[in-house]
Amino acid sequence: MSGFGYAISGGKGEKLSVKAALAKAAELTWVHLNVTTEHAQSWLREEAELDGYVVDALTATETRPRCEALPDGALVNLRGRSNEAMSSSDPLASVRMWGTKGRVISVSDRHLIATDAVEAAVGRGDVKDPGDLIAAFATAITSDLDPVVAELGDSLDDCEEKLSADAIFDLRRNVSRVRVAAIGYRRFLAPQRAALEKLGTLPGDWLEDDDRLHLAAAADRAARMAEELESIRERSSVMHDTLSDLRAEQLDMRSLIIAVVAMVFLPLTFITGFYGMNVKGLPGADAPHAAEWITFWCAVIAFGITGWFVRRHWFRG
Repeated sequence: MSGFGYAISGGKGEKLSVKAALAKAAELTWVHLNVTTEHAQSWLREEAELDGYVVDALTATETRPRCEALPDGALVNLRGRSNEAMSSSDPLASVRMWGTKGRVISVSDRHLIATDAVEAAVGRGDVKDPGDLIAAFATAITSDLDPVVAELGDSLDDCEEKLSADAIFDLRRNVSRVRVAAIGYRRFLAPQRAALEKLGTLPGDWLEDDDRLHLAAAADRAARMAEELESIRERSSVMHDTLSDLRAEQLDMRSLIIAVVAMVFLPLTFITGFYGMNVKGLPGADAPHAAEWITFWCAVIAFGITGWFVRRHWFRG
């Protein structure tokens, strides 16, 4: 079975294989599986002797953060960052946990960054009971996500400072990236807050008072990040609309310049076309300085039309 286990007694954790950890007597046994395949399902049913409902919840293909109380424990699903490639629509990997007195079984099909932090907490002796372990997961996940959310806000601040018509295309790409990331993270952080709050209020002697405090702190941090992500999403939407308006104004200005140039050359085109006809009887066609006079009057007309547009403030942005 792909995974690892810890047998924890007296605040000291010993890392073992999955089978050895489950068989060894300890104050707290933590088994972590890295797969959700049929092999894992059969192991959870036969070796861990879990109820079928719990097994299905631990190995479900699609999950969202939640907490569900059962008579002898609780099912907890959390989402955190993974060091493996994730899609933009589903940027957070899932860890599913079954916690009961003296035992925690966690399952994840991708390696979470928070798992390393939890193992480090076990090594330091900070984990002594199931509540400590689940709270350590919640704290590690929120601590890892906090700087990522802050970086999204900083990126949007930079975009707002650089807002100008000259940088529309680069800014639109950055704003879209920030907006997609904020939507993806908020999709899971909002229900994760509710799951942690519910877990902290569950009855049971396997959750200590300090565990409930740590879960409440993690829930508060998740709530703050969810609010920040909502603010980033709204700001990026406003920013996107502003960039679209700037782009539209830029196109309108270019269209105006083209229209003005066309208006200037329209009478000149008529004059040159009129005198370009190969027929006799054109006024002044036989005059010795006809070309100079036509050029002069064309210049006068062009400057006159341009001056009229300037006085009417057609070029004012």
